[in-house]
Amino acid sequence: MPQPVVVAIDGPAGAGKSTIARRVAARLGFVYIDSGAMYRAVALWALREQVDPEEAARLEAMARAAHIAFAPGGSSVFLNGADVTAAIRTPEVSQAASRVSALPGVRRALVEQQRRMGATQSVVMEGRDIGSVVFPDADVKIFLDADPAERARRRARELEQRGEVASPEQVAREIAERDRRDSTRATAPLIQAPGAVSVDTTALSIDEVEQVILKLINARTLQRKDSPE
Repeated sequence: MPQPVVVAIDGPAGAGKSTIARRVAARLGFVYIDSGAMYRAVALWALREQVDPEEAARLEAMARAAHIAFAPGGSSVFLNGADVTAAIRTPEVSQAASRVSALPGVRRALVEQQRRMGATQSVVMEGRDIGSVVFPDADVKIFLDADPAERARRRARELEQRGEVASPEQVAREIAERDRRDSTRATAPLIQAPGAVSVDTTALSIDEVEQVILKLINARTLQRKDSPE
């Protein structure tokens, strides 16, 4: 049985991680895993159970008990057997997820789940600590980035497509704050992992970024096949 391939894609908000990871996984027949969706799923469960985001021990227990799954070939997210794809994208869940994801116990629990996923199937996993913490030995590690103004523009367009209204200035402030929080947090801060290839997506189309990453994956996996046992 072929050994699973792990592709880790990290980067700040608005760099294009989700779009690219989803497309690359579909092209390769891998499972796409949005690590951020896992934290959102735990946050959603906590909100439904009226658990305070400060109850670290209880939230860690919920993260360990949560059964989170992703539909192969798609972007659907399931929590304890129920489809929560839309439910985890509300502003309320976003705010709760930001607090929940900062808890070390919750991060440990979900990292364990993520590693189990990558041990049994080929995956494209995206987030902010995949190549640095979750899979430091991933076959392919990529760090996507883009100019802050371009990232804010993309985020504003995404919100508009979902029917949400936000001014460019507000989006830019939120992204700057997210960048600050992600890069300075004590547990698993956002960094470019050792060995990760940096890809600046500012001036590239989605198709161009996809081709760059597919070439990287093909080159790295061929190297693995050619290496002695």
